[in-house]
Amino acid sequence: MKFSMSRALVPFLSLLPRRPPREVEVLPPLPEAGRSGWTSAPPEGAGFGLVRQETHLRNTDQVRQFLPDILGRALARIWIDRSFRERFADDPIGTMAEYNVFLPESIDVEFVADGVSRPRIVVYERRLAGPRRRLLYLHLVMMAGT
Repeated sequence: MKFSMSRALVPFLSLLPRRPPREVEVLPPLPEAGRSGWTSAPPEGAGFGLVRQETHLRNTDQVRQFLPDILGRALARIWIDRSFRERFADDPIGTMAEYNVFLPESIDVEFVADGVSRPRIVVYERRLAGPRRRLLYLHLVMMAGT
């Protein structure tokens, strides 16, 4: 009995329903040096937004779900941008509002950089009765790979 290799694999992908194409947000290209754009380096803060669109977190669940990614970007920027670090240290909630991130009134954000080797951000929830509760704790961890 001769076995045909053309039937060895069943083309099952053609039997599955097709997924609609993903909508991809295409960002505009950065200007080239010398062309009415930047001559040597991009202006301060260019390309370092915390979010792509205005973001209003309305409750604790949304804060827990979305704020770690946003604050991770903020921590990364703190490492490379001294003026952002100073603004964030003075007023974390106000700085995030400048970058279109708005938090509920019950949320406090603390930036701790004194006496630690790496800065960290702690997010608390103020409660009507009792002490505030810690929701998030973030700091950068450096890892080396090969």
